[in-house]
Amino acid sequence: MTHLSRPFTGFLLLSVLLAACRPDQIEHIKDGKKIATTLENMAVKRILPVDLLRATRWAGDSLTRYADRELKRVLREKLQAGGVAAALPYCRPETFASVDTLEKTLQATAQRRSARPRNTANQASLTPVELQPDTTRRVARLNGEVFTYQRPTTLDDALCLRCHGEVGKDISPTDYALIEKQYPQDQATGYRLGQAMGVWQVTLQRAGVAEFYTMKTRKIVKSRKPLF
Repeated sequence: MTHLSRPFTGFLLLSVLLAACRPDQIEHIKDGKKIATTLENMAVKRILPVDLLRATRWAGDSLTRYADRELKRVLREKLQAGGVAAALPYCRPETFASVDTLEKTLQATAQRRSARPRNTANQASLTPVELQPDTTRRVARLNGEVFTYQRPTTLDDALCLRCHGEVGKDISPTDYALIEKQYPQDQATGYRLGQAMGVWQVTLQRAGVAEFYTMKTRKIVKSRKPLF
């Protein structure tokens, strides 16, 4: 009687098992991909220092861009409704309720600073490098728990000229009298379209940055549309 070697015997057994499992008999787990993605999202991810700096930029961009959009939306409504007199109190997007809500979510504090501010409380000494085009970003980690973000603000909408353009050309004498009455030490006029006006400065807590990174890198399952 011929004795089969152990490797050959194992190969025969594996062949029999594979033959028994035909493709039409394999039961696939329903929503298996979705379940796998959910489990992966739930797994604790190791966030490196470079990831936190990247997330600081993402969070800073999201917060300040949203604030800029809200500012333009509100100012457009107020200017149409009552001119500069109606719009002037609202040129402070960092005080908007919706912006404040986003700040709390990100555990951040944002403010606009300028070398030529309307409100002297926002005075800042800025270098020409800090006022380069809007593509410039500065992110840093001050300590284990605090990150900072900064980017330039630009007069990129003609409607802003009605309060920040040239007096007598873009700003009527009547409107400028209103501005001077509310801000006696105003320096925020004489700007041209496309000119840098100052910077957004944002301070963020590590917990908010880490949470934003986790949300930003979380996988999203794309649903498949039925063929029919």
